[in-house]
Amino acid sequence: MRNHTDIAIVGAGIVGLAHALAAAKRGLRVVVFERHAQAVGASIRNFGMVWPVGQPTGLLLERALQSRQIWLELSAAAGFALEQCGSLHLAYRADELAVLEEFVTTTAGQGYAVALMTAAEVADKSRAAITDGLLAALWSETECTVDPREAIAQLPAYLTETYGVEFHFEQVVTEITPPQVVAGQQTWEADQILVCSGADFETLYPALYANSGLTKVKLQMMRTAPQPHHWRIGPSLCAGLTLTHYGAFAHCASLAALKTRIETETPHFPRWGIHVMMSQNALGELVLGDSHEYGLNPDPFDQAEINTYILDYLQQFAQAPSFDIAETWHGIYAKLPGKTEFIAQPEPGVTVVNALSGAGMTLSFGTAEFVIAGLS
Repeated sequence: MRNHTDIAIVGAGIVGLAHALAAAKRGLRVVVFERHAQAVGASIRNFGMVWPVGQPTGLLLERALQSRQIWLELSAAAGFALEQCGSLHLAYRADELAVLEEFVTTTAGQGYAVALMTAAEVADKSRAAITDGLLAALWSETECTVDPREAIAQLPAYLTETYGVEFHFEQVVTEITPPQVVAGQQTWEADQILVCSGADFETLYPALYANSGLTKVKLQMMRTAPQPHHWRIGPSLCAGLTLTHYGAFAHCASLAALKTRIETETPHFPRWGIHVMMSQNALGELVLGDSHEYGLNPDPFDQAEINTYILDYLQQFAQAPSFDIAETWHGIYAKLPGKTEFIAQPEPGVTVVNALSGAGMTLSFGTAEFVIAGLS
């Protein structure tokens, strides 16, 4: 019998799962191929943050907010934990405060749900934020946190039970000649083929990737044991370094002075692409990070000094009963410098979706709605 599907998807990470959902909701038959027994790449090696406040106004913020709504619906339907925790950007220096004030002024009415808070107001909002020396903070109500290990593990079963999506784990797609897909020892025919293979640039369409300008990004992260006595941090936390990382703040003229000061006082932060954030999952574990090393062949060995830099900076703005580290790891994701996504059609019937640039948890569901709508 002929194996046929409307949509074949390569990869069961967050990008592949988002496209499977978007297609299945439209009544299409969907088959997903994943080389591992479950997704083990960047989709589970992150903070679990859904972070609309980091996206610039316009299309990306709209996609982030759309993704957030889908996450809320999925957590209720599929049964994984999601906390609508919000976020705080903490400012202890005048140049950090200047960026926050400019951001609030220049983005009023453009889709963010933000406000500046005093140190006293932050103390009421967060048990973890250090308020000594705090000038102000940017509160945003839109951020959510999931445990990506839990969510990514549970979504395939939900998609199968609810929409009939068919998953083939431990099957590597080795050849695509539209409309055919070869996976394992089987050949499938698909009306549309989506390649959502993350940091794997080598297996499929290597020439496309080689000419695209895509690179890989390695990040180092840490996780504590569950905090004692059910202690919770409240909102996810970050500080001045994060203002230099996310595109939402890139338009602020005051950002230049902040970057110059950081490069002068602490050159190791820009050298390793470090900005420091802290989230907490439903288990009570604190997730800490991260760094950014760029290149097509990331160093497989993690550097202890990078983790030390992260922890030292973190403890300038955050406190917790315990920062004892239970696990460390690194993740690798795809990035197209200067862009927030890479979408290409190397041949008729094939769409490559990649390089959400570290914002896969935030943007995947909104991006998938756009891609699938274009194929319909």
